[in-house]
Order: sequence, then C-alpha cells, then structure tokens
Amino acid sequence: MELFKCLFGVVLVFVSACDVTAQPYWTLPLQKHQPPLPSRLPQQPLKVPPPSAPSDKCQVGESEKIQCGTSDIAAEQCESINCCFDGQQCYYGKAVTVQCTRDGQFVVVVAQAATLPHISVDSVSLLETNNPSCTPVGVTSAFAIFQFPVTACGTTIKEEDGYVVYENHMSSSYEVGIGPRGSITRDSHFELLFQCRYSGATVEALVMEVNAVPPPVPVAAAGPLRAELRLGNGQCHSKGCVEEEAAYSSFYTPANYPITKMLREPVYVEVRILERSDPNIILTLEHCWATSTPNPHSLPQWDLLVDGCPYHDDRYITTVVPVDGSSGLPYPSHYKRFIIKLFTFVDQTTFTSQKDMVFIHCATAVCYPSRTNSCEQPCHRQRRAVAAVRKVSSNQRALVSSREVILIEQKTTSAPNTKSK
Repeated sequence: MELFKCLFGVVLVFVSACDVTAQPYWTLPLQKHQPPLPSRLPQQPLKVPPPSAPSDKCQVGESEKIQCGTSDIAAEQCESINCCFDGQQCYYGKAVTVQCTRDGQFVVVVAQAATLPHISVDSVSLLETNNPSCTPVGVTSAFAIFQFPVTACGTTIKEEDGYVVYENHMSSSYEVGIGPRGSITRDSHFELLFQCRYSGATVEALVMEVNAVPPPVPVAAAGPLRAELRLGNGQCHSKGCVEEEAAYSSFYTPANYPITKMLREPVYVEVRILERSDPNIILTLEHCWATSTPNPHSLPQWDLLVDGCPYHDDRYITTVVPVDGSSGLPYPSHYKRFIIKLFTFVDQTTFTSQKDMVFIHCATAVCYPSRTNSCEQPCHRQRRAVAAVRKVSSNQRALVSSREVILIEQKTTSAPNTKSK
C-alpha cells in the first residue's frame, strides 16, 4: 500500500474579529525544538461577545495551556476574545481561535482536538507555504499557532459593505492508502477560511461552521435468503466489560439506518447462517470488502478480508473476532465476526474525498469438514487448504451486504455565530 499526503477540506469555519486597546501576548509551554517567538508581540484582539462554547473546550491540561492575552487580563475580557479563564490564567481552548489585531495581524490558534479524529497540528498549513514567515510561529503537541500580517501569505483583499476585508485559508494534510481497486483515508480533513474586517467606526465578528451533509435517504442492499450481514451496536455499561464482546450483544435494526459513524470509529460486523440447525457445517468468509455504493461490484473498493484473513496492506488491520462455545450461541460455527476502523473513499486522481457512504460486502460459503478439510481458515494456511475450502457448490455460497449506509460524520469545535458593532 502506497501512502501519500494530500490536502482537502470538509470542515469550513469563517471567522472575523478585531481589537481593543490593551496589548496582551501569548506564551507557549516549554517544548523541545520550539520555534522562536515573534520579535513583535501582537496587540489585543477586538472584543466580541463571549461564546457559549462546549463545556469541554476549556478542559486543557496544565502542561498544554498557552497564554492568551496579558497575565493580568480579567475573566470577562478573556472570554470576550474567545479564550478560557481558570481563575488565574487566560488560555486558548480546544478549538479554532482566530483573532485580528489593531496593527493588522492575523493570530490563528488551531487545537489538535478541534476535530474528531484529532488532527496532527504539524500537518496544518496556509496555502502559501513557500514563505518561511507563513509557517507556524509556535507548535506544541496540542496546538499550532500562526501569526502573520493581514497583507501577507496569500491573503486576498476586497471591500464589502464599507469594510476592508482580508481573507485567508489554511488546511491540513492527510494520509491516503492506495489499494488495487480503490483508495481510502481515516484522517480528519480540516479546512479553515478566516477573515479580518476593518472599518472606520464599526467591527463585525462572525463565526460560521459547515459540517457534513445530512444523512441521505436510506438505501437498502439486496442480501441472500440464507445468510445475513449485520452490525453490532452493544455498549459496555459495567466495570470489567469487554467492548468487543458487548458490541455483539445487540444489533442495529432497519429503523436505525442510515448509521452515522466517525472516521476510525470501530464498526462491528457479524455474518451468520440463517435457517440452518446442522451443528457440523461451518461458515467461511472467502472475501470481504467495502464499496461506496450498494452495488458490491462497483468501484472503488477496499479489501477487508482476503481468504478469511485481514487485508495486510491496510495500516488499520481488520480484527477477526473468534466465535466459539463461550459466545453462548447455539451454533458458533455458523457465525463470523470482525471489526474494521471506518474510512472514507478518496478519488485516486485528485486525492479528494469521493463518497461519504460505505457498504460492506462478504462472499460466504458453507463448508462441510472432512478428514482432508477442516474448514478452518488460518492465515498461515497452505494453498492446498485454500483450494479445499473453495470447492463448494454454488447453492452453498452467498453474497451478503450491509443493509444500508454508514454515513461518515466529522466533528469540529468552534464558537457559534456572533455579531458585534
């Protein structure tokens, strides 16, 4: 599997704010290989109404706090510039904070926890990357800080309703896995469009967040009569509970679809034989894969299991869950279970996200054990054993698919819409 880095954005945040008269600064916690701080400290961002941010936005570890404003800034003033106050210190929260200074500077602070899954802060960059002054002025394990003049780093300038508007754009890179029949990613895609709006007498602050599109109308994939693929939704509610076991204690019903999941979130898959009570037969999974449409033969595709074993060219290897007598099932050999980490398909030419829908398919077979064929599918088996498993009549084969859509949803943390004049 080849690995590439590419740029694409699905989270759009539009921010503008300006300054007051005090002159605060920000400071980073001590880090190894920390870039030098700018020689000229930014002036105070303009006051905007305090945001009603999520309660966990300010849950930042002491070692990760970055000072926002002067050391003597008051709580009200700290919150008015979209920062957090713990009674002693004003600091940046786990979100995206954009500030505009009176002397014409952008200050943009991006938290690792701004998206789920978390982004790598060292992958965030402005679109103009050739200029050294457009790289982050500070990076920690949890935050990336950018500070640059509003006229630099590819900023566009326009006039709008009496304001002079300075607009710029940043995004994060992400890793793409290239397979023989499709490409995927499990990394968050982050894109930020931000503005500073200046006028002679008034200032306007606006924050707008655009998330994933609403779930589509459920689409059903046809399945066989004698086998079924379903997704577990059980959860642990007691101490000592094993998540992999609890997940298969209950399953999504047709009324639950489309199912919404996040990138890298585990998806618990079960395939079972229906309407059979022969304890001697064994279900085998010859091949399991994913597509972006209900059609199992459509492209792109991504392999999950090959000859019953995890696809080895995936960085997030599919986990096969053993099903034996301890499962409490009447016929454990009629079941196969595995866990995947959710992904989205990527266009192989542009490396942009192609589809937000993932359908799971498995080619199954019923195997009758004998002295020459145990029907087991150990991943280190010889070719002879593979051939023995595949010698099954067509009426003992079935193609099963996930009933409907898994819609990928990405979360981001930012302030709500605000306006101040």
